[in-house]
Amino acid sequence: MAGFHVMADARGMHVQPTVRRITTSDLWDALRLGFEDFWAKPSHYVFLCLIYPIVGLILTQWTSGANAIQLIYPLMSGFALVGPFAALGLYEISRRRELGMNTSWRHAFDVRHSSAVPSIAVIGIMLVALFLLWLYTAQSIYTGLFGDQPPASIGGFIRDVLTTSKGWTLILAGNAAGFVFAVIVLATTVVAFPLLLDRDVGAVSAIETSARAVMANPLQMALWGLLVAVLLVIGSIPLFAGLAVVMPVLGHATWHLYRKVVEPERAQQIRRPM
Repeated sequence: MAGFHVMADARGMHVQPTVRRITTSDLWDALRLGFEDFWAKPSHYVFLCLIYPIVGLILTQWTSGANAIQLIYPLMSGFALVGPFAALGLYEISRRRELGMNTSWRHAFDVRHSSAVPSIAVIGIMLVALFLLWLYTAQSIYTGLFGDQPPASIGGFIRDVLTTSKGWTLILAGNAAGFVFAVIVLATTVVAFPLLLDRDVGAVSAIETSARAVMANPLQMALWGLLVAVLLVIGSIPLFAGLAVVMPVLGHATWHLYRKVVEPERAQQIRRPM
């Protein structure tokens, strides 16, 4: 039954929430509202999200010690791939604040009580798999250009990347591959997790609704993806410390983007048996 519930909602029906068309101003408003959620109790959210800078520093140290310097950038950029799943608690805080409920940071962990946990887990596993596939792809591109030998030092690696034809090829090919992964994640999860927290529609419907949201608003969603990427890069530059602010703001903003893109449950929506 649990597996079936992943594919459909609790009644075994495939739900198709109505998707709205939005404007660029809606994106800026979502960011504004996300910042307001963060600013309401910033100490709580910073405490919750300190895990991201800490994990980033650990990953950087690990790759440097394991002679895997070439994976530092893929690991940093990979935050954008798992970010939608990692921000689950932030969506929950925004949802509770919207309803006038207690928004203490401990409620971020109330996600575990959601009836949609199986569906959330399935999409989360999908994102982790995409993240690992991205790392494998990045490593394969590097190996194809520079061979199996890892970089001797960070300085030597940077010099090779910036001053050789192989390095420029690595930059172009790596970023092109990363762009493909980012588009896949955006198209399948842009509103998937907030939707599942708001109403248990099943993983298939959540992914499908995200895809329809992107198709209905291609330019706006492309701009949203660009904004997320730029803000994550800015947050990662000062030793990942900026992610303690960027991640919660983006997490809260994603909830508000969901509210703007998807019609409320009381609106008419299509249901059909799976």
